[in-house]
Amino acid sequence: MKKKSVLLSGNEAIAWGARKAGVCFASAYPGTPSTEILETMAGFDELEAQWAVNEKVAYL
Repeated sequence: MKKKSVLLSGNEAIAWGARKAGVCFASAYPGTPSTEILETMAGFDELEAQWAVNEKVAYL
């Protein structure tokens, strides 16, 4: 069986790794270098992703 290769950025790879690990919720705030992680995670149906106004709110 031939395996399919996919090119990902580092942030996209983190999002896919979190999904494979069973993460079900993610929160972040826009404007950070990791914004792409939550953008990718928001596309996963089995995961709830929310934007926060700052780091403290995202953490809580």
